Amino acid sequence: MTEIIAGVEIPDTGLVRAATDLVRESADRVLFDHSRRVYLFGSLKARGRGLKADPELTYVGAMFHDLGLTGRYRRTDQRFEIDGADLARDFLLDHGRTADEARAVWLSIALHTTPGIVEHLEPEVELVTLGVETDVLGFGLDEIGAGERAAVVAAHPRAGFKEDILRRFADGMRERPDTTFGTMNDDVLAHFVPGFERADFVEIIRGNSWPE
Repeated sequence: MTEIIAGVEIPDTGLVRAATDLVRESADRVLFDHSRRVYLFGSLKARGRGLKADPELTYVGAMFHDLGLTGRYRRTDQRFEIDGADLARDFLLDHGRTADEARAVWLSIALHTTPGIVEHLEPEVELVTLGVETDVLGFGLDEIGAGERAAVVAAHPRAGFKEDILRRFADGMRERPDTTFGTMNDDVLAHFVPGFERADFVEIIRGNSWPE
């Protein structure tokens, strides 16, 4: 049976069901509900902006975007965004999607914490960031009607979400602090990890091995 939330249809396909099951099994309720809200909010904003995207690809991008924060898929040698991006690419290829489609979803996840780029790429890439910015940062809430917001939150509650997601970020990155250099992620570790010190880009330039 097709599920519709705030006027947005969750694609009723085998690929989407498999993606939902994978995320439900590996992520806790905070990350699962957040990922579904990302898909719904991104889709609502896309509708308002006249953006057309493949709903299956967008769904996988939204659902997998934080899997690098989970104990099952977390690595320590690369950014958490890349953990989820790699997993989504392999998942899509295994389910018969093309390399170009898988790459678009890879980009949607890899770039979802990097402002100023996704709006110049395919809609499938942009929609994930639109949803993340809405749910985590509250950007552009006025683009979504109050009734639609209420319907999304009724289906996937976000009580206590601000502190919950910050803790998930900190737990997912504390064992790979060097991967946060040059990103907003180092703000999280600065708040939650005692002794963490940000690398200073200016001092790296001034203190590097070149003689001048």
